[in-house]
Parts: sequence; structure tokens; C-alpha cells
Amino acid sequence: MKELSEFVKERRKEVGLTQEEFADRAGVALTVIRKIEQNKTNLNLEKVNQVLKMFGHKLVPVSLKEVNDNETS
Repeated sequence: MKELSEFVKERRKEVGLTQEEFADRAGVALTVIRKIEQNKTNLNLEKVNQVLKMFGHKLVPVSLKEVNDNETS
């Protein structure tokens, strides 16, 4: 399973946007994109979901058992 930082960075690059362009389109500050892509831990979840919405995703709780089961299969 990919880390949030890796997911956002890869998706942003796939659509050919710089961090600045992506932040503008997502409606967040450039620092939000940088924090996400640098895997910082002090993130505003509302802003993270605003960014993920650009890719049709949302941050939701997932049980550790489910994550572990997916990693081993």
C-alpha cells in the first residue's frame, strides 16, 4: 500500500502539474502540497481531503488488519 506522500506526488506528476499548479487547482496553499509530498505528520486532514478529492479519493479510517491482509496477499 502506498504512502499518502507517494500517492499524491505520483498522481500530480501523471497529470503533468507542478506543485504550484496543483495547489492552485486544489484550492490549497503550496505549503500543503509540499507537506504532503514530504510525508510531514502535522497535516490538516480537511486540506488533505481537499487535495485527494482532485483524484476522486478521500482519507478514511482503515483497520490495521485490513491493511496487513492486503499487504500479504
